[in-house]
Amino acid sequence: MSLGRFAPSPTGVLHLGNLRTALASWLSARAVGGCWLIRMEDVDGPRCRRDLGEAQLRDLGALGLDSDEPLLWQSERGDRYRAVLETLHQAGHLYPCACSRKDLQALASAPHLEDGLRPYPGRCRGQGWEGFDRALRLRLPEGPVTWADLVLGSQHDDPATLTGDPLLFRRDGCFAYHLAVVVDDGDQGVTEVVRGGDLRAVTATQIRLQEALGLPRPAYAHLGMVVGPDGSRLGKRAGALGVAALAARGVGTAEVLGWLGWSLGCLAEPQPCQAAELVVAFRWDRVPAGELRVPLDWV
Repeated sequence: MSLGRFAPSPTGVLHLGNLRTALASWLSARAVGGCWLIRMEDVDGPRCRRDLGEAQLRDLGALGLDSDEPLLWQSERGDRYRAVLETLHQAGHLYPCACSRKDLQALASAPHLEDGLRPYPGRCRGQGWEGFDRALRLRLPEGPVTWADLVLGSQHDDPATLTGDPLLFRRDGCFAYHLAVVVDDGDQGVTEVVRGGDLRAVTATQIRLQEALGLPRPAYAHLGMVVGPDGSRLGKRAGALGVAALAARGVGTAEVLGWLGWSLGCLAEPQPCQAAELVVAFRWDRVPAGELRVPLDWV
């Protein structure tokens, strides 16, 4: 059975770009009679808050997007992640990294190309094993990765040139984004990953980690970014254009859903509706790949 998921980080209010991703994933699952779940990616403890996650769940519920399975919080999965790291170590896939905090800062959380994603140069690859008191990286095999993206079509990347050997465990004791997302998708049986195009560049790296763990590869769909009327990127931490902010401007959930449904090719023009009304018209070949600007009068 098809199983989709929406996995936000509870660091702020969900904005229109996040909500569009959630709706697309939900519609894709519902269109084929599949299941859909919500997961809170709160593995980066210092930036994540439980109350923000609860607020995100309320916003999703207001749009009619409810999880079919119990909510999973990554912060409660530490034992599982450590066991996976031990498996990777025993298979020879890990090495300790002695780079400074400044060197690792850009790799600590879910990365974005426009935030300055740079490949790790592999300068610690020759270090010997020193246990779990050091940062740990995955030793990537050489060669490109090809996958079929439901929005972008055939994709071809060499992860060595985009991320380099990814960080899986930080020396402050936190498990890194790549490890948590791949393990959780595998454990939960996720068959389809829908997310923003800013994460397309890490897909090949995550596929390599799936291969190292013997996990099946889900289908991927990377949506074009939703930006402000001036082309600026929306910010979740600033609460830009979330459900409450839009309601304060007189834009209700039915109107939001209508605009989102139109943006995903389900409607000929934006008009108020409910999420369930969009299911019958959803098809991936109708979803545009380009950038999407929010209406000027919503800002």
